[in-house]
Amino acid sequence: MEKNELILEEQTATVAYTDDNIRTLSDMEHVRTRPGMYIGKLGDGTHPEDGIYVLLKEVLDNSIDEFKMNAGKKIEITVEDNLRVSIRDYGRGIPQGKLVEAVSVLNTGGKYDSKAFKKSVGLNGVGIKAVNALSIHFEVRSYRDGKVRMASFSKGELVSENTSKIETGETGTFIYFEPDNALFTGYSFNKDYIETMLRNYTYLNTGLTIVYNGQRIISRNGLEDLLNDNMTSNSLYPIIHLKGEDIEIAFTHTGQYGEEYYSFVNGQHTTQGGTHQSAFKEHIARTIKDFFNKNMDFADIRNGLVAAIAVNVEEPLFESQTKIKLGSTNMSPGGVSVNKFVGDFIKTEVDNYLHKHTDVAEVMLQKIQESEKERKAIAGVTKLARERAKKANLHNRKLRDCRLHLNDPKGKGLEENSCIFITEGDSASGSITKSRDVNTQAVFSLRGKPLNSYGLTKKVVYENEEFNLLQAALNIEDGIEGLRYNKVIVATDADVDGMHIRLLLITFFLQFFPDLIKKGHVYILQTPLFRVRNKKKTLYCYSDEERINAIKELNPNPEITRFKGLGEISPDEFKHFIGKDIRLEQVSLRKNDLVKELLAFYMGKNTMERQTFIIDNLVVEEDLPE
Repeated sequence: MEKNELILEEQTATVAYTDDNIRTLSDMEHVRTRPGMYIGKLGDGTHPEDGIYVLLKEVLDNSIDEFKMNAGKKIEITVEDNLRVSIRDYGRGIPQGKLVEAVSVLNTGGKYDSKAFKKSVGLNGVGIKAVNALSIHFEVRSYRDGKVRMASFSKGELVSENTSKIETGETGTFIYFEPDNALFTGYSFNKDYIETMLRNYTYLNTGLTIVYNGQRIISRNGLEDLLNDNMTSNSLYPIIHLKGEDIEIAFTHTGQYGEEYYSFVNGQHTTQGGTHQSAFKEHIARTIKDFFNKNMDFADIRNGLVAAIAVNVEEPLFESQTKIKLGSTNMSPGGVSVNKFVGDFIKTEVDNYLHKHTDVAEVMLQKIQESEKERKAIAGVTKLARERAKKANLHNRKLRDCRLHLNDPKGKGLEENSCIFITEGDSASGSITKSRDVNTQAVFSLRGKPLNSYGLTKKVVYENEEFNLLQAALNIEDGIEGLRYNKVIVATDADVDGMHIRLLLITFFLQFFPDLIKKGHVYILQTPLFRVRNKKKTLYCYSDEERINAIKELNPNPEITRFKGLGEISPDEFKHFIGKDIRLEQVSLRKNDLVKELLAFYMGKNTMERQTFIIDNLVVEEDLPE
């Protein structure tokens, strides 16, 4: 027997394995022990897919299902102090005899009968129970039959229950929950994420009114409203909005690069797409190509396309409990395929629309031809750039990749913890490289200031070595579906040059990959400006206000260091700033942030106009607060 085998034998022999090791967890204990199985990651609310939003969504899905059953047209949501949530619908109310079981016993629910809820997203009898189990306080009330029945819980354990009469004939369900801070450490609900979620519900359920903290949210035009509310570039022609049984689509072309999609299944926002979105992409391009009867490249047809698709699928299969990617290949068990269903609808309806609206077809054709002309003009440059990117040994020269991707060139895509730091200069990249978590954090080193890409065509992405290699490192040449890192973090010095580099990088992304920002993948790394310390304690300060407070706390006469650049921060210190306490500022893009106008003002040649703006808004040092 080998030495290693002997050691293993000795180790295993000392591990006790008796009847006492066999445990049977209650439903609520299992949810609390393995929350990831039920809601994905926990998180603290800084990301729209963090667990606290999944909890909210699970409750809302039940209320939406009531609306779909023509039972209640209004839902009221109140979020107190960004910590506690109340949801009140005016549906039929949970049957009161099974109220406690309905919210605390897994695999208990009213949606297994597909006749009543055949196109619901919550068919497995888990959602509301997970909310209960993962909340420090949870209360449910059912209003029906002239009575209100109430049950309250803590961490899934029943605390109290009672029934009382009500004089009115109101019906519906009230849910209150406060996520357990011991699980969702330091959590806080982000009102913008919640509002986006609620607006998506109204786009998909015309006639539904949602009242959020007193604000009324409603949609009359479905997916057409969604595109109008989310596009940050002007459409080239009126949005094409088509509806059928179990399918709704809306799309238009804009002047931006790339493609942008919003997809939904049974009211669920599938942020990572799935079979329905793939079918839409394939068939919209094929139908348009067939309509014009020209040898068009699909990439040219879809360049600048902004689109939304919503389908209703019977007993949908998702790739995870959080339901962000559809895995179903058929519209119903044993039924027509998703691909054929979507394809047949698009082939018929879009083709008919273009024949009836020749003016729209002419604008569409012009856009496609412009995309084709540009692609062909840079075809030679593109081929050479790809070859350069392959020859440039990215793993040593520009990119220090993470282990997550080293053995898989395509990586795992949007693995939640994967990120890449884009740094300036060797010293900064060196500090981060020595401090990072090599398993999930990659580093890309820029050489000097990036080119101002405003007003340039995509040819510059391939001609400029820095842009070409950055694009290759991120794997976004063919769109962000191939993105290798969930977070793209711009890590520059907090001085004028660093701010300028940030602006140039953001301009690059806005110009050529706007969806990278719109989907929430781009962040700015916040690093401390000061270190204030004495013999007993060290405080890192990210603002003058924090510095002043630190000086007061560490009196008398603490040592104060001003960090002029990332390269001045030692690797031992840097690991604190890119670890679990990392401070990131997400770069966001909204409807009012029209990209073309923003870039024209800040990055264009309107020198005097911008100079006047700076002078009018200049704050001199003597004006700053003490």
